Amino acid sequence: MSKSALSNAFRMPTPVKITGRTSSITNSFVNGVIPAIMPSNEEIALALEVLGMDASDVRCAYCGDPATEWDHLNAIVRRKHPTGYISEIHNLVPACGKCNQSKGNKPWREWMFGPSPLSPASRGVGDIEDRAERIADYERRFPPVRIDFEASVDEDLWSAYWDARRSLVEEMRRCEELAAAVREEISSRVELLRDGRIDSGH
Repeated sequence: MSKSALSNAFRMPTPVKITGRTSSITNSFVNGVIPAIMPSNEEIALALEVLGMDASDVRCAYCGDPATEWDHLNAIVRRKHPTGYISEIHNLVPACGKCNQSKGNKPWREWMFGPSPLSPASRGVGDIEDRAERIADYERRFPPVRIDFEASVDEDLWSAYWDARRSLVEEMRRCEELAAAVREEISSRVELLRDGRIDSGH
C-alpha cells in the first residue's frame, strides 16, 4: 500500500486550543443580555395562522419540512455584536434543523434564494417564492422589536460587562501559554515511554 493511501486513511483529531473558544465566549456574552419574551397562546396561534400553518402540523417556514425548532428570523448576533433584535415571537418562525443550521446569521431572504448548502434554493424547494412572501407578510404585520442595547443601559454597567469579557479572554490567553508548557513536558515524557527508556510508573 502506498504512503499516500495510508496518510489519506488517517486523520488526526483537530487539537483543541483554549483561545479557539474566544468567539464562543463573545457570543455567550452577547446572548446573555438578549431578552427572551415568552409569547401568549393567542400570539402563537396568530403567528401560525399568518404563516399558513396549523398547530397540529407545524412546518419549517423556509422549506416546508417538519419543524423542530423556532429560528430567529433576524439574527440576534452578528460580527460578535448584538444586532438589536431579541428573542420574541415576531422575530421567530418555525424551522427545521437543516434550514436553521444553514441560515446561521445571514439575512433570511438572501439566504433562502442563495447558494448556501441546504438553503431552500440549493435544495430545489418548489414553492420558495410563496414561502418568502408569507414570511415577508409576517414581518410587515408584526414588525419585530429592535433596540439599541448600549443606549438602553447605564454606561458604566455596559463598560463593566464588556471589561469582564476582555479580562476573561486575556486569562484564556494566559491559560493557553501554560497549556503549551504543560503539553511540552508531557510530550517529552511520552517520547521516553515510546522509546522504552522509562516505564509508565515513573
